[in-house]
Amino acid sequence: MSLFKRDFGLITSGVILGATLVFGQMVFADKEAVKPDLPLEDLRTFSEIFGRIKSSYVEPVEDKQLIESAIRGMLSGLDPHSTYLDLDDFKDLREGTSGEFGGLGIEVSMEDGFVKVVAPIDDTPAAEAGIKPGDLIIRLDDTPVKGMTLNDAVDIMRGKPGSKLLLTIIREGADKPLKVELTRAIIKVESVKNKMLEPGYGYVRISTFQSRTGASLREAISELKKENDGKLNGMVLDLRNNPGGVLDAAVDVSDAFITKGMIVYTEGRIADSEQKFHATPDDLLKGAPLIVLVNGGSASASEIVAGALQDQKRAIILGSKTFGKGSVQTVMPLTNDTAVKMTTARYFTPSGRSIQAEGIVPDIEINGIRVASVEDSEFTPLRERDLAHHLENGEAENGEEKTEQPVTENAESTEQTDENTEVEAEQPLEVSDYVLSQALNLLKGMTILNR
Repeated sequence: MSLFKRDFGLITSGVILGATLVFGQMVFADKEAVKPDLPLEDLRTFSEIFGRIKSSYVEPVEDKQLIESAIRGMLSGLDPHSTYLDLDDFKDLREGTSGEFGGLGIEVSMEDGFVKVVAPIDDTPAAEAGIKPGDLIIRLDDTPVKGMTLNDAVDIMRGKPGSKLLLTIIREGADKPLKVELTRAIIKVESVKNKMLEPGYGYVRISTFQSRTGASLREAISELKKENDGKLNGMVLDLRNNPGGVLDAAVDVSDAFITKGMIVYTEGRIADSEQKFHATPDDLLKGAPLIVLVNGGSASASEIVAGALQDQKRAIILGSKTFGKGSVQTVMPLTNDTAVKMTTARYFTPSGRSIQAEGIVPDIEINGIRVASVEDSEFTPLRERDLAHHLENGEAENGEEKTEQPVTENAESTEQTDENTEVEAEQPLEVSDYVLSQALNLLKGMTILNR
């Protein structure tokens, strides 16, 4: 097992925005890998451009800067989640696993030259200020975002806790740009929260998937059982606005309710990218009804859990269509302080569905209700398929269901993370949560039928 397995969890893209939504797999590059044939003509063109920049650009440019810029451009042109990691990026990646980091608490992505909010992290400055999925950040203080890389924008959004940053935001339905001042803080992500909805009916909210999320889930369910004489009649698992995180955590959460069969599997071009994950014979709810809440902010690891529970017919998925982040990123160290994070595989649900750019369609589709004027335009949440250069779904062209392929048994298992950018704030558990109230009513009906 890789030494990186327990060190890297959520990839933070900065502000430190929160958990980046990429599904990552940490492995060392294979030194014995076969080197591809090099396109000599294209390399000559690259060499000529390199030379012209060195001789003719208005200011001197170091060779290292030019080469790193070329590498970044080469990777970013593949898909939204492949990137080059320098020393600072690597450090951010390591910090993300702890669930504690400094910043604003936003999950972001770069789209059309602007920073776009995927979702905000629960109980963070961004969430408390009302930052919403789909918000387009066009200025950071007085600095325009257009033309920046995502890393550049993230560097500005980071800063000393207590310092302020003014965001200029374009929001769907707003007549003019909004200005929101945020105070940076140490972001402590508590990935699992729980409470009793009514006697016999529990609620567990998972905001991100961290290395301890599986253990925290078991503790939460144990607490709920103690509050209800050792048994639950049913439970709601809330994955709304959860951008994902560590793959192992998603497997642990799924395994907590499934007693046998496949949870998820991945397929790619290299042997190490092919893995299978199976359930163990244990159900923490002992077969009691389970409802999983999802929406457009539920991505990657969240979709793995929802897809596994749906395919194994263990839970009813309720809410709106998920984000559609179904790709796996492998972090391959190059030197002691640099690495490449590259998309190397797609993941599939037990029935062979690829979620990439498609998402999970709930068994019961229902959207939250909000009070708005009739003039408000309809807001369409950002999803994976909306990102530039997104990876295609990978389903067979004839539309037939994709079948499982054998995987290498000795493939080195490593922790995988989710990347997009940050997490959205958890909504308070109030009577106004229409989707949750409908889930509770459904649980009660299922309990009556089971009796």
